[in-house]
Amino acid sequence: MTPISSIMILVTGGAGFIGSEVIRELTSAGLSVLAIDNFDPYYDPILKRHRWETVRNSSHVDFVEGSILDEKLMRQLFESNKFDGVINLAAMAGVRYSIEKPEKYISVNTLGSLRLLELMREFKVNNYVMASTSSLYAGCEMPFTEDSDVRFPLSPYASSKLGAETAAYTYNVNHGISVKVLRYFTVYGPAGRPDMSPFRFIEWVARGEKIQLYGDGKQSRDFTYVSDVAKATVSALQMQDSSFEIINIGGGAERTSILELIQLIEKNIGRKAHIDFLPKSPGDMLHTSANIDKANSILGWSPTTSVEEGIELTVSWHMANQDWLTKIDL
Repeated sequence: MTPISSIMILVTGGAGFIGSEVIRELTSAGLSVLAIDNFDPYYDPILKRHRWETVRNSSHVDFVEGSILDEKLMRQLFESNKFDGVINLAAMAGVRYSIEKPEKYISVNTLGSLRLLELMREFKVNNYVMASTSSLYAGCEMPFTEDSDVRFPLSPYASSKLGAETAAYTYNVNHGISVKVLRYFTVYGPAGRPDMSPFRFIEWVARGEKIQLYGDGKQSRDFTYVSDVAKATVSALQMQDSSFEIINIGGGAERTSILELIQLIEKNIGRKAHIDFLPKSPGDMLHTSANIDKANSILGWSPTTSVEEGIELTVSWHMANQDWLTKIDL
């Protein structure tokens, strides 16, 4: 194996929620990272700047601000660096917004992934890990397994990720690139995405504002703590074989309903939530639940953070950062 100090990993979406945590995991192992992020304003970039400030001082990290769709820039990065692997976390996320802006999702998530793979082929980079989503499992029998039939996505977001998965498969078959597709299940934690329920609900309760809840709250999710996700992602990168694998990365325990999530937030903040129930959003799944046997068997990975512990840590982070979090528009 190459000496650890000489290994260079390209991380796209490096200022993102998962991306910044993956960088932290990589650099703690002594690996060098080149990160790229375009600070897309889908949600307030102040949060992405905050995340980046928490990892940018490491001597193992270089950062480029830009888009993976910028062909000239991406070619320059591959020409100027010898990458040993690519972790592709750059994406447009969120089911609801994808219904409004489907072309943007296909462009970034599918075409962006394809362009990365083509550069990897050209520059002989043979280790690719990409973020996918549990949203692909809509209509499948729970707990979801990697061999489920996911040909019928309910949202442009899910569709764009399916396109990225299939593109990666063809590059594995035709060009021998090792591909690990990680289907993440509802990732949450400190400095999370403000379009997701854990972040929004904590902020609304902390600010004394009404929670906007789409649906009746009985819908449930397989919540997965962000540091667990980062460890799984780096483990997938370290497999270093020539296979194509799809791997569920989920909490692996009983799923948590949205109303139960709110109760945990209330308990940790010490304040009662006031809820405004709204109609269910199109494209949203009622329930998600991951079978993570494959992650355990081939990555040696299982999550270590319970939802109770994860929400306590997340609420603690929010309360410690209220001075600037209140500026974020929810």
